Amino acid sequence: MNTRLRGRELIAQVLDDNTFASWDEPVDLAGYEPAYVVQLEAARQRSGTDEAVLTGRGSIQGHDVAVVVSEFSFLGGSIGRATARRILSAVQRATHERLPLVAATSSGGTRMQEGTPAFVEMMAISRAVVTHKAAGLPYLVYLRHPTTGGVFASWGSLGHVTVAEPGALIGFLGPRVFEALHGEPFPSGVQLAENLVDKGVIDAVVASKDLSSVAARVLRLLSSKTPESSRLPRLERPPEVGPKTGTSWDSVLLTRRPDRPGVRELLRYAAGDVIPLSGTGDGECDAGLMLALTSLDGISCVLIGQDRRYQTPQESMGPAALREARRGMHLAEQLGLPLVAVIDTPGADLSPRSEENALAGEIARCLAEMSSLTVPSVSILLGQGCGGGALALLPANRVIAAEHAWLSPLPPEGASTIVYDDVEHAPEMTERQRVGSRELLADGIVHVVVPEQPAAHLDPRGFARAIVATCVEQIRDAAQPRQHDR
Repeated sequence: MNTRLRGRELIAQVLDDNTFASWDEPVDLAGYEPAYVVQLEAARQRSGTDEAVLTGRGSIQGHDVAVVVSEFSFLGGSIGRATARRILSAVQRATHERLPLVAATSSGGTRMQEGTPAFVEMMAISRAVVTHKAAGLPYLVYLRHPTTGGVFASWGSLGHVTVAEPGALIGFLGPRVFEALHGEPFPSGVQLAENLVDKGVIDAVVASKDLSSVAARVLRLLSSKTPESSRLPRLERPPEVGPKTGTSWDSVLLTRRPDRPGVRELLRYAAGDVIPLSGTGDGECDAGLMLALTSLDGISCVLIGQDRRYQTPQESMGPAALREARRGMHLAEQLGLPLVAVIDTPGADLSPRSEENALAGEIARCLAEMSSLTVPSVSILLGQGCGGGALALLPANRVIAAEHAWLSPLPPEGASTIVYDDVEHAPEMTERQRVGSRELLADGIVHVVVPEQPAAHLDPRGFARAIVATCVEQIRDAAQPRQHDR
């Protein structure tokens, strides 16, 4: 069972020994109403702290960080004006000193004794966090039990990566308030941390004892000062692809094999550390797309990858997957990391539900946002590349394709139906529409074709390492002009 720690206990558990240095200035109680001063003094005695938050700097497994840690035993971790000033000062100092910021919340929200003047301070804190992130500095959030109200609705929901304590109550509306307003209990389980991971609101559940190692892994991937050394031997670029053998239809059938390696095999066989993230952060999650922070041959990057094994006729990739992809694009841009997009889809969800949830608009927004990235980007056409769902992740600086990968406006059977009113001409349509990797290379749609010798399903490890080696080479090439410009 996870132990609920007080603020100082969490700091001692997560930060390296003897590295914490407090930034907190004494709180002046002058000017407060006498009855409120009595409450504040009692809270100090009860909690052992002078306010509902502790701030300072330290290190996590050697990574220098700034920390903001709530103390729930001080008036429910509520945010008064003095609390807000302390948080604001810490965020601004972290930005000035170019330190990653780790916030560990545990709060009921605004301090009711101070009302609206305290309530609006959430805006100033949020602005400071946005400025911190705009400076390219990581912001990690650990939501502890309970985190509700204005804290969750402001700086508690702005993390690049957001994890929560097991079993923590996380929500905007306090259950007691709901019951008082509506005369019935709030449904159980909705605001549970584990449920919010499943719904794509937060990224993971992490016990406090594991927070140091998880935070260090994230910081290692996000820190430009400490690039990770790959745990794998140096990847070697595969040879040039040879003359075409077989037909494009043969390639289509090959990529539809259930044992063809996908994005997970790329990460399993050819990546360093991998930290999966969950959903859009806005309450949507689609298993058809994988979002992760990872390291490829020592290069930290953001990966958005279509996972074919979770795309079936019954559950195709929908708009939420593309919104999750756009979250990855935003992370890469904010943190200055290369973006790697893996394309492997039999097609996006074609249904009334997807129409009503803006599938076309999400494809358009992916095209627009990926086209405007300022960080190096590589798209990997890994297998099936069907329709707008594939096109959405294509406009990178560099595009590479596996030898048997393909790209088409519709499934070949669909194209055949439109042109011939039958599906029997699908093999012919693959040739007419120039969907194969060599045709894509000749037409300037892809930059490099990676050979599949032997076939990918016969050597998934070799296939994954050849793809990633080529991807890494293209990342480095895409980054060259930016280095020369500096």
